[in-house]
Amino acid sequence: MTRIVCVAAARPNYMKVKPVMDALEARGAEVVLVHTGQHYDAAMNDVFFHELGIRPPDHVLGAGSGSHAAQTGRVMNAFEPLLAELSPDVVVVVGDVNSTLACAVVTAKSGALLAHVEAGLRSRDWTMPEEINRVVTDRVSDYLLAPSPDAAGNLRREGYRDDQIHLVGNVMVDTLLANLGRALKSDVLGRLGLVPGAYGVVTLHRPGNVDDQGTLRALLTALGDVARLCPLVLPVHPRARLPLESAGVPDGVRLIPPAGYLDFIALQASARIVLTDSGGVQEETTALGVPCLTLRDNTERPITIEQGTNRLAGRDPRRIAAAAAEVINGRTPRRIPDLWDGRAGERIADVLLTGGVRLRPTSLPPPAVPWQGEREAATVGER
Repeated sequence: MTRIVCVAAARPNYMKVKPVMDALEARGAEVVLVHTGQHYDAAMNDVFFHELGIRPPDHVLGAGSGSHAAQTGRVMNAFEPLLAELSPDVVVVVGDVNSTLACAVVTAKSGALLAHVEAGLRSRDWTMPEEINRVVTDRVSDYLLAPSPDAAGNLRREGYRDDQIHLVGNVMVDTLLANLGRALKSDVLGRLGLVPGAYGVVTLHRPGNVDDQGTLRALLTALGDVARLCPLVLPVHPRARLPLESAGVPDGVRLIPPAGYLDFIALQASARIVLTDSGGVQEETTALGVPCLTLRDNTERPITIEQGTNRLAGRDPRRIAAAAAEVINGRTPRRIPDLWDGRAGERIADVLLTGGVRLRPTSLPPPAVPWQGEREAATVGER
């Protein structure tokens, strides 16, 4: 029996790891779930395990919060002896959080094979910690499981071998489609007094948006302008609560506690517009056919712009307000990218289990430096 360790760490990971675990176990693999504890708040953690039906983790590392170095180091220190004890054939890491990087580096040095779900996503923005995590994780991975053709193209241009790259589709869409019926039965709109199609949803959590008070105040100015056209609800990420309170939230923008998975999908599905700095929300709104404005200057998910409902609005208040007015007063066609069909987890299991586990090559060609002369990710003004 093939033993596979699946690593989960933070809220964005849970929706990605569930379909992979289900597909692997359905094919007879022994799956060990390791939770690093990077997210430990009940509102960001327990509710997702319960609502998504994820079984309790087999091992919890208790990494907690802290600086990037401290958090990454704690995960590595805790994961290394556990990996030696478990001696798996493959370790699966998902996404781009600090735990993804930490467990990837430990695995690469252990002799086990490493699979990265969501490989190849690139923003080309080296001020984003997630971009560094993504690039380094890909560099040490054996299986590069790309969610979209642009991600696979990035990997090829960076010099990875064709036999490493597998276009499998979007696992977050697997989870969304599996739970959409339940989500649409949520009473969250009634609890909040919202009318379908007559409100907007906002999420803000990235350090570049919430840690700098000047940037945050500019974004809040824009949200105040949008709220004059359409009232907004903002589920507050724990790391954004104090900055938001200090900056002052404009009229028409309503702060609410962090939403569980089903409630948040229901809020997105009935929204007139979604404004976000989250990568996952760009994907979910595309799958739901809901207009989305990304409050960033770039995105690692350009497919949501080219084939979805997402628009890159940047962080200039006038640009955001103008784009929002255009969306609210217009119509956005629904376009779903290929392989966003609810079967990405099955394709990943096929890659990892069909034909047995391959041996890691003794050497890899050095990839091309991805940030020199490359501008494939969508940026403000280009798309």
